[in-house]
Amino acid sequence: MALDEALMLRARHGQLWTLRVYSWSEPTLSLGRNQAARGGYRLPLLRERGIGIVRRPTGGRAILHDREVTYSVTAPVGAAGDLRESYARINRLLLAALRTLGIDAVVVGRGDGALGLAADDRGGPGLLPCFHHPSSGEITVGGRKLVGSAQWRRDGALLQHGSILVDDDQMALSSLSTHSAAPIPVSATLRHALGRAPAVVEVADALFGAVRALEDPDATPLEDSVALEDTTRALRARYLDDGWTWRR
Repeated sequence: MALDEALMLRARHGQLWTLRVYSWSEPTLSLGRNQAARGGYRLPLLRERGIGIVRRPTGGRAILHDREVTYSVTAPVGAAGDLRESYARINRLLLAALRTLGIDAVVVGRGDGALGLAADDRGGPGLLPCFHHPSSGEITVGGRKLVGSAQWRRDGALLQHGSILVDDDQMALSSLSTHSAAPIPVSATLRHALGRAPAVVEVADALFGAVRALEDPDATPLEDSVALEDTTRALRARYLDDGWTWRR
């Protein structure tokens, strides 16, 4: 999370776009920026199952990061357009990458659900998980949500996070919550769509290929820099702070 925010600062000052694709070193529950979560999860059970907790800088609802692929996009707002335009532009890359993998995914239309593209979740989402249902503008396969995304904008830059499910383990969130809730519907997954589970690097290569085909044929790999490392290190303390994690 610290690196993604550091890349957002880099986009603001350097007018640079970056697509980052990664997986997690341990199962982790991530909370949306303004999600109400304090007292909402069984912390002893999370510890027993070896599940870490972090609060994202982006909005949206809870996601269990384990059998999925995470992406982030950072960009200057001036070149990205408004919220709907930037989502559509990023969705175009996601759809192209998924089709390269052999998946016929679609975007939920405006008339098929409330717009799920809030930039900052001012209303404060509750404990309903991200993959509970698809909203307008989100990517689905066979009517079921495959990709959950949320965007944060601040001071001329944006950061969009997204999670692409390889397997459906999001139903585990029901047992981790302290509140009784309706069962979480089955989500779409890469395994179900392909009949196999692709490696993270295969998904990443498809996404990077989409960037070169649709956005910039000369796009280059992100290079480490002292400035980026220093900024990430400075921001990291926030994401390790329980005051940030349980701010709501």
